[in-house]
Amino acid sequence: MPLPRVSIICLCYNHERFLKEALDSALAQTYPNLELIVVDDSSTDNSPTIIDEYCRRFPQISFISTGQNVGNTKAFNIGWRASEGEFIIDFATDDVLLPDRVEKQVNQFLALDKSYGVVYSDAAYIDDHSNFLHLHSQKYKPSLDADVFREVLKRYFICPPTMMMRREVLEELNGYDETLAYEDFDFWVRSARNWNYSYLPEITTKRRLHHNSLSAKYYTSDGKMLRSTLEVCQKAVKLLRTKDEKTALIQRLKYEIRHAYLTNHFTETKQFLKLLRDITPNPGVISQLITRLSNSEISLSFIRRLYYSLRYGKS
Repeated sequence: MPLPRVSIICLCYNHERFLKEALDSALAQTYPNLELIVVDDSSTDNSPTIIDEYCRRFPQISFISTGQNVGNTKAFNIGWRASEGEFIIDFATDDVLLPDRVEKQVNQFLALDKSYGVVYSDAAYIDDHSNFLHLHSQKYKPSLDADVFREVLKRYFICPPTMMMRREVLEELNGYDETLAYEDFDFWVRSARNWNYSYLPEITTKRRLHHNSLSAKYYTSDGKMLRSTLEVCQKAVKLLRTKDEKTALIQRLKYEIRHAYLTNHFTETKQFLKLLRDITPNPGVISQLITRLSNSEISLSFIRRLYYSLRYGKS
């Protein structure tokens, strides 16, 4: 019986410094039935030249240029819709795949029934120079199997670049929502409603932390990412089935309210507060206090900076 085809969608935007290491890691996979599609989102650095060089050396790589900067969600959709794999990996080319990543995750899928749409795993975080920082599992545990819908509403625990997705999941969702500034939370909420997730307790990926990464800009942007989170929470309200799921979403909203307020995103704070009041008559004392403070746009951002300075040694 032939092995299922796996498509690695390699997303590049100004990853010149990391691109060779990333592509080499994809090419070094021990799994034989691979399709590599590099989508460059109109990089302004030397990334396209490096990709062209790799395509000449390795004809198994396909190269798609978006022509103009379209953003991560649309760039990924362009890539996976051009692919043929039964399983899909969304691979940012500032990260690194361990050699047996694909092989282990396919084996995990083959041991599961068809209700499972995503396999995810542990990851090692690295810095700009590929130095080890910490494991994902050291900060976010426990990791869960099967029905994770309630848990993804409540908290962050899945390391996004470790996911391998069944193609049918993306087809059912029509890919990522291209109106959003980032994809993770929305994908988890929409897919976990109908599909099971399986956790592989092994390190399969090195995730790079650097100042230009999307996650690093979550609270320092102009609010686009917070507004995307709000839209996903609004979608989630319509997907709730149980009291526990509603409680989980309330917990998420309270978390987002605190951090939006403490980063001086007053407009987004008010929008999250409105959604919270729409789904519960008792938003809590802290949320009521933040309502008054945000209406007056009183900044307490120093509290968040002090907390991160004391806990992590950074602002």
